[in-house]
Amino acid sequence: MKAISERKKQVLATAEQLFSKKGYLATSVRDLANALGIEAASLYSHVKSKEDLLYQIADRSADEFFERVGPIAEKDLQTQEKLTEMVAEHIAVIADNINAAAVFFREWRHLNDDLRRAYADRISAYEQMWKDVIRQGMEEGLFKHYDEGFSARTILSAIN
Repeated sequence: MKAISERKKQVLATAEQLFSKKGYLATSVRDLANALGIEAASLYSHVKSKEDLLYQIADRSADEFFERVGPIAEKDLQTQEKLTEMVAEHIAVIADNINAAAVFFREWRHLNDDLRRAYADRISAYEQMWKDVIRQGMEEGLFKHYDEGFSARTILSAIN
């Protein structure tokens, strides 16, 4: 993750909070600027657009889930232990930044078509890690043979 200035961190944190609380569509650039104590025009010296902020927040959240859950999915552990650790780490990512997680789960849908498709691909890749572990558990007889995609989405929905 590339280094960002303290002011940019403030902008992102404020946007996370407002997008989580009010929703992306209901949050205006003026709302962001007011919360930061700056003029709306000054906000653009830190970001390209409100949508760019949304993408950066969602993308950083996705990075966090991949960085913290991905290595567990790759570990040489028993499937049940692996799944338990993945669940715990997924929950920890959410708990560490509930506002960013809310954007990760809901608000990304407001991105333009190209960014939304790219982001949806990241979510699919994240779900694939879970499906692979569930499939491993099915092959070992740990789980009944159900659709691993449905099972992964059910687990993720429950822990989200």
